[in-house]
Amino acid sequence: MSEYQLRNPATGQTEATYDAFTDEQIIDAIGRADSAYRSWRTTPLDERVAALARVGELYRDRADRLAEIIAREMGKPVRQGLGEIALSADIYTYYADNAAEFLKDEELSVASGGSAVVRTAPLGALLGIMPWNYPYYQVARFAAPNLALGNTILLKHAPNCPESALAIEGIFRDAGLPADAYINIFASVPQVADIIADPRVQGVSLTGSERAGRSVGEIAGRHLKKAVLELGGSDPLLVLDTDNLDGVVSQSVAGRLSNAGQACNSPKRFIVVDELYDEFVEKVTAKFQRVEPGDPIDANTRFGPLSSERAVSDLLELIDDAREKGATIRAGGERYDREGSWMQPTVVTDITPDMRLYREEAFGPVATVYRVPDVDAAVELANDSPFGLGAAVFTGDEQLADDVADRLDAGMIAINGTGGTAPDLPFGGVKMSGIGRELGRFGIDEFANKKLVRRTRG
Repeated sequence: MSEYQLRNPATGQTEATYDAFTDEQIIDAIGRADSAYRSWRTTPLDERVAALARVGELYRDRADRLAEIIAREMGKPVRQGLGEIALSADIYTYYADNAAEFLKDEELSVASGGSAVVRTAPLGALLGIMPWNYPYYQVARFAAPNLALGNTILLKHAPNCPESALAIEGIFRDAGLPADAYINIFASVPQVADIIADPRVQGVSLTGSERAGRSVGEIAGRHLKKAVLELGGSDPLLVLDTDNLDGVVSQSVAGRLSNAGQACNSPKRFIVVDELYDEFVEKVTAKFQRVEPGDPIDANTRFGPLSSERAVSDLLELIDDAREKGATIRAGGERYDREGSWMQPTVVTDITPDMRLYREEAFGPVATVYRVPDVDAAVELANDSPFGLGAAVFTGDEQLADDVADRLDAGMIAINGTGGTAPDLPFGGVKMSGIGRELGRFGIDEFANKKLVRRTRG
């Protein structure tokens, strides 16, 4: 049976299957991407960015169809899918508009005389390994800067996203990119290891779990290849003080339940000072209990299914472990009684360090809420995690917000908001949340040769 199939999580039905690539097809794709690099890198920058601008236009033109595809593939409600597609289009437009500035030579001051510049040059063919939770956005933040730079792309998408993978490849073709500058590959895990090892492939970017990151990072390191790893997160949201608790609760719930909670940088651990804790828990629980699941194809649906049966069972294991060890399930805690991969929005309190939920990422609509006595305790608890992707801080005290932001072990801090993402803002974390940055001016430097060109006098 093919590894690549569209299994609709709203119904549990398999709608389409696709043949995985043979080893011969993989070898051919690597050769074509490597050959395309030789010409793409020398294509004038204005032609490269014009193609990216056209990619952005095609995303906007085809938004309805693209949103319907991922609603069927991984259950994202179309209203949220349209938001993802708009963001993806903006990323391609952003690099089309700004690549020339980002790639300008940087002049250096040379104490010994002469002159020198650092030139940002491409590396070659790259492998991208992308996840299912944001099928278009994750590809955009890897592909856009690297295609602008002059690299070429081999893209292995998630096995449950074959139709969006093909739709992305089709957009690049229709936008006028050379046929082999971006190649979709339906590859297996063993084939991925061989691709990374191939000397014609110069780097790999993975967005996925820390387990996948360890594996890819180990293979890349063994072969001396650059790797960017955007991995999991268990982002804390600190509620330190507020004169608008309802607003804080609304932002917290919206951030946690968007995409059915399946986002690496979604706020997952709500850490609340003692004087606000009881009311916060009551209000969050009430909102979680009022959530109504719906058909992701329906334009009015805000909460859809999880991506797969495996996603539901993994969450239930975490919840059951916490329940058995004394946690309190305030809302949800079970699957919905309907066909497909449906999980109730769940609020858990009284979490202790011996529970898996304390350390592991809950990738779905599960919020854990912790009571702390003061700011220092909130920061200590927030940092007591193997992850360090993002964090949110709610307080009306600007100085306190800055001080707490400096003390948090995370790559991204949102103050009086729940973060999110934008084309011009760097994205990435520390600790087990990964290595490297994407988006903004930083995203175009990860797979670049920062080449020194020095001229001496005489």
